[in-house]
Amino acid sequence: MSGRKAKATSPIRVEVPETFDRYDYYRRSVQSAEVDVLFMRDTYRELKGKDPTVLREDFCGTFAISCEWVKLSPRFRAYGIDVDSEPILYGLTHYVEKLPKPARDRVKVQQADVLNPGLPKADIVAAMNFSHYVFKDRSMMKSYFHNCHSTLNQGGILLVDCFGGPLCQKSNVEETDHKSHVYIWEQESFDPVSNEAVYHIHFKVKDASGRWKRHNRAFTYDWRMWSIPELREMMRETGFRKTHVFWEGTTRNGEGDGVFTRVERGEECEAWVAYVVGEK
Repeated sequence: MSGRKAKATSPIRVEVPETFDRYDYYRRSVQSAEVDVLFMRDTYRELKGKDPTVLREDFCGTFAISCEWVKLSPRFRAYGIDVDSEPILYGLTHYVEKLPKPARDRVKVQQADVLNPGLPKADIVAAMNFSHYVFKDRSMMKSYFHNCHSTLNQGGILLVDCFGGPLCQKSNVEETDHKSHVYIWEQESFDPVSNEAVYHIHFKVKDASGRWKRHNRAFTYDWRMWSIPELREMMRETGFRKTHVFWEGTTRNGEGDGVFTRVERGEECEAWVAYVVGEK
């Protein structure tokens, strides 16, 4: 994606050995939970002039963001919601157990559908890693946004990430080298009639002998690519009184710099990443 790292949510299928820790390599390759929570807190501060307290991480997977959230302040609490028990168990054994007990007690995880109207109330609801792209139908996406609006505290915000650009409208493969492994993002297909696309994440990892071993399709995603105007329109149609776009800046060589600024106009990019925020 021309340097813009595509992130991921719960996989469709897995074709890797049990001994391969795909969640660990995924986090080291594309997640920046420590940075994400600062962006969420600071965005709420910018829009509301005060600190939030409760974060709900929908499609939470291993809920690394929830764990990082409670580290920011002893007042902060987090709820993680996901339907898949496997990443939840991973998070419980790999992330929660490493938190100090007071912080650990402020993380609550539920195996539940994000469309459940009884989800915990929050100041911020975040759907990260393009996870909401799993909703391919407009009515389903609006149902999700409506549920977010209903379960936000007064004055709360919904924060979702999104990506796009011409590069995302054709098959392509991008490799990113890391010290111990290679992260491979593959777009298998794109259908311009439905805007549906299939993506895979592969890894190449050095074994004990120093040889590279490839792990294909550690994660696979079957998504609809939603545009920024569509997301903003659906937020407004489900009750959000204001919407905002936070656009990622670029470095001198055209790569994403990880700094997101509120804008009303973007820029032409082969691939871009942005956040759309709705205010209740």
